[in-house]
Amino acid sequence: MKLAVFSAKAYDKKYLSAEHEAKKKTLAEHSPSDFEVVYHDFSLSPETVSLVKDIDAVCVFVNDVLSADVLEDLHKTGVKAVLLRCAGFNNVDLKAAEKLGIFVANVPSYSPEAVAEFAGNFNLDGLLGKTVHGKTVGIIGTGRIGVSMARIMKGFGCTLYAFDPYESDAFKELGEYLPLEELLPKCDFISLHCPLMEKTKHIINEKTLKMMKPGSMLVNTSRGGLIDTKAVTHALKSKHLGGLALDVYEGEGDLFYNDHSGHIIDDDVLTRLMTFPNVLICGHQGFFTEEALQEISECTFRNLEDFLRGRKCDNSLVKEEFLLSRRDSLPVRII
Repeated sequence: MKLAVFSAKAYDKKYLSAEHEAKKKTLAEHSPSDFEVVYHDFSLSPETVSLVKDIDAVCVFVNDVLSADVLEDLHKTGVKAVLLRCAGFNNVDLKAAEKLGIFVANVPSYSPEAVAEFAGNFNLDGLLGKTVHGKTVGIIGTGRIGVSMARIMKGFGCTLYAFDPYESDAFKELGEYLPLEELLPKCDFISLHCPLMEKTKHIINEKTLKMMKPGSMLVNTSRGGLIDTKAVTHALKSKHLGGLALDVYEGEGDLFYNDHSGHIIDDDVLTRLMTFPNVLICGHQGFFTEEALQEISECTFRNLEDFLRGRKCDNSLVKEEFLLSRRDSLPVRII
C-alpha cells in the first residue's frame, strides 16, 4: 500500500515519518503489500492530480483541493482513502467522496489550546491600546477551540458572550449565549472559531460589521472565508473597525506556507490590508506547536489504521455503509 502526502513541509515529514515508523508493523499486518509513504511539497489540485499514480490513499492539508472532479480522478487511479491532517473539511466534496466510496477522515482536535492561545495573543498585542481585563469578548463558534479561547479570556477577567447554533455546556459555565445580532454590538473583541460552510461563509460582512461596536477588534484564526475581506477593508478605512488580526485569509492558498520574499504579491486586497497599522496578519500558524504536530500525526495514522482494519472510525466524515457500520449523521461541530 502507498500513501501520498501532499503540501508536505519539513515538519510534516518529520512527525509523520516518526509515526509511520512507530506504526509500521501494525500497518503492514493489515496492508496487502509493503506500506510506503511518499511526500510531495506541492498541493493536490486539478492541476496536479494527474501526477497521482499507483497510490492507495492521500493525506492532505487545508489548501489542497478535493473537488468532485479531483476525487473522480483519484478514484479512477485507485485511491480509496483521503486523510485530512486538519479539522476543517470545507476543501473536500464529501457528497462526491461518499458517492465514489472514498473514505474521508479528519483530525477533529489537535491541541485546541494552541489555536486559542494564538488568538489570545492577538488580543494581547496592543492593537487597540487597551487592556484586556474587564473587556467584553464575543466568541463565534464554541467547539473545542472556542471553549479553550473562552477559558483563556475568562482568566483575564473578561465578560463572555457566544453565538453557536449548537450550544456547549462547557461554555455555559463561562458565559452567555446570544443571537449574533445581539452579541456584536456588545463586544470589544470578536473572535471567530466556527467551521467554514455555506451558512458561515462571510458571516462577517458589510451588514454584520455595521452591527459591531465602534472601535472593536476582530480576530480570525479559523478559516479565511468567514470574512468578507473587502467589507472589512472598508470598515477599517472608516475607522468603525478598530483592529483586525488574521491567521487565515480567504485567498491564502497560493500565498501562505511559501517563501515570497523574492516575488511581487499581486493580491491587491491583501496588500491593502497590510498597509493598515492596526492590522496583524500571520500565515496560518495558530496550530504550529510540537504538541499539535504530534497529535496530527498520531490521529492521521489512527484514522488510516481504522480504515485498513475495516472498523468504525470516530473521525470519519462520510457515511460508511460501503465499508463500515453506517453512521446516522455527520459531525456538526469540528473546531
